[in-house]
Amino acid sequence: MASRSPAQAYAEFRERAARPRLAEFAGLLPFELDPFQCRACAALEDGHGVLVCAPTGAGKTVVGEFAVHLAFGEGTKCFYTTPIKALSNQKYGDLVKRHGADSVGLLTGDNSINGDAPVVVMTTEVLRNMLYAGSTALDGLGYVVMDEVHYLADRFRGAVWEEVIIHLPESVQLVSLSATVSNAEEFGEWLETVRGETKIIVSEHRPVPLWQHVLAGGKLYDLYAGADPHEADVARVNPELVRFAREEERFGFAPRGGRAGASSFGGGRPGSRGGRPRRIPPPPSRVDVIERLDSAGLLPAITFIFSRAGCDAAVQQFLRSGVRLLTEEQRTKVRAHVSVRCAELPAEDLNVLGFHDFADGLERGVAAHHAGMLPTFKEIVEELFAAGLVKAVFATETLALGINMPARSVVLESLVKWNGEFHADITPGEYTQLTGRAGRRGIDIEGHAVVVWRPGLDPRALAGLASTRTYPLRSSFKPSYNMAVNLVGQVGKVRARALLESSFAQFQADKAVVGLTRQLRRNQEALEGYREAMTCHLGDFEEYMGLRRSLSDREAELSRQGATQRRAAAASALEALKTGDIIVVPAGRKAGLAVVLDPGLDAGRDGPRPRVLTAERQVVTLSMLDFPVPVEPTGWMRIPKTFNHKSPQARRDLAATLRTKAGFSDGEKPVRPRRERSTAADDAEIGRLRKALRAHPCHGCEDRENHARWAERYYRLERETEGLDKRVKGRTHSIARTFDRVCSVLTVLGYLDGERVTSEGRRLARIYSELDLLAAECLRERVWDGLTPAELASAVSLLVYEARNTEDYGPPRLPKGKAHEAIERTVRLWLTLHDLEGDYSVDFQREPDAGFAWAAYQWATGHRLDTVLEEVGLPAGDFVRWCKQLIDLLGQLADAAATLASQSADSARIRDTAHAAVDLLRRGVVAYSSVG
Repeated sequence: MASRSPAQAYAEFRERAARPRLAEFAGLLPFELDPFQCRACAALEDGHGVLVCAPTGAGKTVVGEFAVHLAFGEGTKCFYTTPIKALSNQKYGDLVKRHGADSVGLLTGDNSINGDAPVVVMTTEVLRNMLYAGSTALDGLGYVVMDEVHYLADRFRGAVWEEVIIHLPESVQLVSLSATVSNAEEFGEWLETVRGETKIIVSEHRPVPLWQHVLAGGKLYDLYAGADPHEADVARVNPELVRFAREEERFGFAPRGGRAGASSFGGGRPGSRGGRPRRIPPPPSRVDVIERLDSAGLLPAITFIFSRAGCDAAVQQFLRSGVRLLTEEQRTKVRAHVSVRCAELPAEDLNVLGFHDFADGLERGVAAHHAGMLPTFKEIVEELFAAGLVKAVFATETLALGINMPARSVVLESLVKWNGEFHADITPGEYTQLTGRAGRRGIDIEGHAVVVWRPGLDPRALAGLASTRTYPLRSSFKPSYNMAVNLVGQVGKVRARALLESSFAQFQADKAVVGLTRQLRRNQEALEGYREAMTCHLGDFEEYMGLRRSLSDREAELSRQGATQRRAAAASALEALKTGDIIVVPAGRKAGLAVVLDPGLDAGRDGPRPRVLTAERQVVTLSMLDFPVPVEPTGWMRIPKTFNHKSPQARRDLAATLRTKAGFSDGEKPVRPRRERSTAADDAEIGRLRKALRAHPCHGCEDRENHARWAERYYRLERETEGLDKRVKGRTHSIARTFDRVCSVLTVLGYLDGERVTSEGRRLARIYSELDLLAAECLRERVWDGLTPAELASAVSLLVYEARNTEDYGPPRLPKGKAHEAIERTVRLWLTLHDLEGDYSVDFQREPDAGFAWAAYQWATGHRLDTVLEEVGLPAGDFVRWCKQLIDLLGQLADAAATLASQSADSARIRDTAHAAVDLLRRGVVAYSSVG
């Protein structure tokens, strides 16, 4: 290192003297702090809150660790919050290594360790619950670190972050750590309004440069032509790669854009030109890709595959290939680690958990990582990867959500993923989050992102994706029922409204209003010009246009009436369907011949939703959208009682019988019913308007159509202006108005009485479920009274479970007796709440899902893991996760019931039954959890 000048030495002395805590902290680190870390830590020691936005792997958590250091030095507490339990476990392990187990605690729901320690790591929800409960654990709290604070954009959980930020005591210094977002200044400005002076520290610099590549034709191309990774942009795309793409398009693949719905990033079907088929070289296998990276010295690598099944299949490919990435010495270490970590897993469960393939893959240096895996298995993968004993991990994108598991390289098999509704291109933010894992600080001098070539991939589109730096942070905050009763109970309605209006959501809405208002003024000026341009010397052209618009509106009204009548007739026809009816579905993606498996008459106010088997052997649930015209059965057939829709053979046999019964040979398609056509020829009002139109003076104007064009522009702009005006009014105080509607629902149901929270409301305040109000209603209506612990677990599971893909599951199997009755009553209660929410224009309570009820009942009654998983068709990881969420909710229900236990024997029984249900569920693989 070069010697320092006397001036530099003096400046450093002054800096250490001004901020002794930072100097002390820096002296404990094995590396020098980066400039952004120094600025953030200095601001903290000066008493300010900080918002730190930096790329993945840049070292943001060092700032959080400095807050911990300050808390120890000042004798105050520090809470370190994270969005997921796995990250909490990981951070807890890091802090224990540095400060010792006696000084650090962990609270995640799964684990409660040393909760009174001066430093406690927890999930953000735990801190939110503490704030509402007025926990004494908040006494002496000096610092709160909110890691991955950009989670407040999460549609389902984001509100929790804003609740914490708003409700923390003023004396607490907030350390907000975020991925790079393009509106950091806006977010920081909001933090300053609610938390006081907040320093915004933004770093775009990656300490480990990231090189972008495309693996095509067995060759690893640089995406950019020798450009510095920090300066790469679309204009610098490697011409070799562009030439390869052009040749592939010409000689091997379908032209881009030639197929409707094709993605910018490829993945479309191969095609041909001039009717001649083109030879399409297959993409490299996953084994080939990893071996290619290994030969280039680019392992370890994480390959992101947007499918759990794809991740598992990748490991199986390695098991079949015989490829090994580890030495014998490394394999011995892996074997020993796995043996120790899995020693407490029940031996009889290892086979059903796929343990032997899992262990075999690890000894070869490869592993999958996804939410369907047992948590212990995922932790083992993370630990071995960090130790350099796993060289290739095949993971879903959930791995990119905060867990510290960097690699030398990241591989993307596809740039298109299923978003729950359709296949969509990944966003620039997602691309950055995924590839940000590449490059281990202190180990690698550079990281590598590798995209595997797919048909139709456009290098320029990929370059645009990789170089985009716009990732705005958008609030997803909205007041819930639990939030409302907690706020009213603590501060009253007036103060609660004011607190909610200080949310980031309202802050962003208010800023948007400024731009909308400016546009509103411009529109109003343009309207005056349009009005002048449509003036006619023969008469009142506005009056004439009024007649034309009335005529158009009347024709549209008649068309709507016809559609309403057709819809009513279609609904009546659906309500008459019976199991076994053979029908022809008239519209939608599943149009064609089908047989009814379940009429679906209990689907609620959206009308019947029949479940059918199509002639193409698919079992699907239809809706009113598939029946624009009434459907009539063309025949009937018997559905065997033993029919299992999950069995391909059973579907094939029943579909063959269907075609035979319907009288269609293979390949022949039934004729769809024709849509009815409406007519307005006989309508008297339409006749009157047409006559008045022809008689109007302006009808004879030579310039009539020119005036009409200006008039149409006027009316279009007028509609747009009215819409803008509504948006301005809608965004002003929008959060508070939603809160008012929520309070109205709670008042009707008796959870609020004016400014007072009732005893039932206090019970609701203890329930933090997505279906909080439904849970409280089930308690109040005594839906769960008299159930055994196993039956209670089954019934409560409806409020936790949500199927990943409803088309994958048939009608769920349910326990009989009281549990079945409780489940039916729960669904009826939800329907009542759904209607009430509709009256007040809110929609917070999703439909309960009974898909886990049988699994919960079976597990709670002592059945083996292999039996339970086989019957419900769930991966082990999903099963464990749902059980743990069910245990968490049962614990909340026990706490909620305990608030009235002294007043009611029924509440005391529910409390005791919920505790007993937790004990039954917490066994075997569900009971075994560890701290990473």
